[in-house]
Amino acid sequence: MIVKETNRKAIVIGTSSGIGRALARLLGESGYEVGLAGRRIELMEELRREINAPTHLKAMDLTCPDEARELLGALIDEIGDVELIVVNSGVGHTDPPWEEELKIMRVNVVGFAAVANRAMEYFIERGSGHLVGISSISGLRGLRAAYSASKAFDSTYLEGLRLKADRLGLDIQVTDIKPGFVDTEMTAGREDMFWVTTPEEAARQIYAAIRKKRRHVYVTRRWRLMGWLMKSLPYPIVSRIVSRKR
Repeated sequence: MIVKETNRKAIVIGTSSGIGRALARLLGESGYEVGLAGRRIELMEELRREINAPTHLKAMDLTCPDEARELLGALIDEIGDVELIVVNSGVGHTDPPWEEELKIMRVNVVGFAAVANRAMEYFIERGSGHLVGISSISGLRGLRAAYSASKAFDSTYLEGLRLKADRLGLDIQVTDIKPGFVDTEMTAGREDMFWVTTPEEAARQIYAAIRKKRRHVYVTRRWRLMGWLMKSLPYPIVSRIVSRKR
């Protein structure tokens, strides 16, 4: 059941497709005024027409971090009194060449930190708020070097921002979302996936975590067990599992 919120405002960064698109739609259905940000303006325009709620739109490319920070600030000013900001943007490939690894780092590390930091600056000024970052269960081990490392950074960076809010004594919530396999453009064509969920189901579980102000959530919930196993298994066993996939 969708619970209707009133006079609430959110921004989702990375709404062109996948989880971000589904979450923005769900927030709109739940009564939020929603700011949409992402690279592909035509896809966001389509989404805007699907959302039965006030929406705002900004084209944003996280490979240009300084510009992305400025655009996020402008979007906040346009909407006014935003209480929820979700950083969903991310890219990833399996065994990419260095040029693609560099892009992964630019988007998932520098770009992610740039907008998450700008969101935290705003919430500190506001005195409260909720920052949500989409990392990945891949960040628990180095299964996909650049991507896994970048998502481990995201989780650690979010924890650092959460601790900063604690030190300041402010009512700022920070939630780290670790999805498992979700049926999105990024995972298209992969044959090694299991426990795959839809972007819509992922969005529902993320929204539930937002409403409960959770600090850390696996999506779907069953990935919590896999997360525990991934952190617990000794390196030689992980190496043998990965080697069998060749």
